[in-house]
Amino acid sequence: MHLIRLAALVAAVTLVACGADPSAPRPIKPVSFATLTVAKQSATQERLWDGVVDAVHKATLSAQTGGRVTELPFDVNDYVKVGDVIVRFTDVEQQSGRRQADAALRAAQANALEARLAFERAREMIDKKLVAQAVFDQAVARNDAAKASLESARAGVRGAGEQVDYTIVRAPYSGILTERHVQVGETVRPGQPLISGLSLAQLRVEVEIPQGDLAAIREQARAAILLDDGRRIDASAVVVFPYADAKTHSFRVRLELPEAETGLQPGMTVKAAFAIGTTERLLVPSSAMVRRSEVTAVYVVDRTNHVALRQVRLGHRFGDQVEILAGLVDGERIAADPLAALAHITGHREIAE
Repeated sequence: MHLIRLAALVAAVTLVACGADPSAPRPIKPVSFATLTVAKQSATQERLWDGVVDAVHKATLSAQTGGRVTELPFDVNDYVKVGDVIVRFTDVEQQSGRRQADAALRAAQANALEARLAFERAREMIDKKLVAQAVFDQAVARNDAAKASLESARAGVRGAGEQVDYTIVRAPYSGILTERHVQVGETVRPGQPLISGLSLAQLRVEVEIPQGDLAAIREQARAAILLDDGRRIDASAVVVFPYADAKTHSFRVRLELPEAETGLQPGMTVKAAFAIGTTERLLVPSSAMVRRSEVTAVYVVDRTNHVALRQVRLGHRFGDQVEILAGLVDGERIAADPLAALAHITGHREIAE
């Protein structure tokens, strides 16, 4: 009986196996990570030129009073903060002038007090008809003259105080000292250059543009600086100079940069990308890129959900997206998260093993 049942079971399994269609396609298993479809997008068409970085704020500080230099706390290429003392003079003459101005002020105050009291007495007496009009007019004139003298004395004190303040030269903004025009012990006079410096907080880039490209640049009025690390710094303003160089027939264009930590230094050359129109570009999020040494690649998912790493060639960077010049075509799928795609491949390999 048992042998009959076993034979019947084997026959049933054989019939089922013979009835299966060996040519039927196997179902495609979905991938375990998010994907995105690459598609061409309308993006800015750009043209590159070399530019030179320049500082917006740069100045040469000159002496506003005379004296002998007693202190130069900073040297060339030193970084100074706004308000730091960079030059100090002797202030003997200036302090003497301030003391004289203070004494003159006290004398003017006493004279003004006396003149005011005399004026008040004369006004009371003129009301009572006890003095002549000429005496009252003299008191009024003396009081007015005393007030004017007091204002002059106060102005003298302010001027003397400024002369004392001029013996200490402070940095008008934070930046780098580029040149020192005096030495310790040297006697300076008003107007003599002391220190030159520039600020790194706000920079700009100047570029020479051919005449033929000027119309498109004026129309678009958009540009960016391309840094070596792949970052883009959009210019806050594009200023086209209204005249051309007579020898090269090129126009100078100034790009104002926002205040940010860029690592740029005045005098450096950089790549400036100017918008000249629009074009179709294949853009991919930079987060989907895999960088191994000097190779950049993405994980491509084909129609059968097979995942493979493929090298790509990059173009310009647009925000958080990167242009793909070669390695991908419109409509292909890639992994949005390279780490998740790598984990997916590793898991399949372990199952196969």
